[in-house]
Amino acid sequence: MPSNGSDTQPKLKGARVLIVEDDALLLMDLETILVEAGAEVVGPCRKVDEALAVAETDGIAAAILDVRVGRKPITPVARRLASRGTPFIFYTGQVEADPELAEWHGCTVLSKPARSAAIVAAVAGLLQQHSPAAQN
Repeated sequence: MPSNGSDTQPKLKGARVLIVEDDALLLMDLETILVEAGAEVVGPCRKVDEALAVAETDGIAAAILDVRVGRKPITPVARRLASRGTPFIFYTGQVEADPELAEWHGCTVLSKPARSAAIVAAVAGLLQQHSPAAQN
């Protein structure tokens, strides 16, 4: 899934991106994709409680959240990030079936496994929408 293409290199340069994913292989793939795109990965977290603590970290520009981490819903982490003004996308294998997504109908949802370019584009879109220049 990671890409060696230089077209993604500048898109996330310097952005601090939180990853919350319980699948070790998907987590490593996401981390590689984001680092190759120039991001600094925060976490990564494999548990909801850990992610709640990390979500309090200042300077997180965006997050990628699995909808269910183990058997726990990601909702508390999503709410904490939203209250801090940190944008996020959901990365899930259960796009249609998961009731946790109902609360977040306006959020971007990527279906697992997503292509590297789609992941980078989704995070870059969040960063662009939530940049100070975009809010003026």
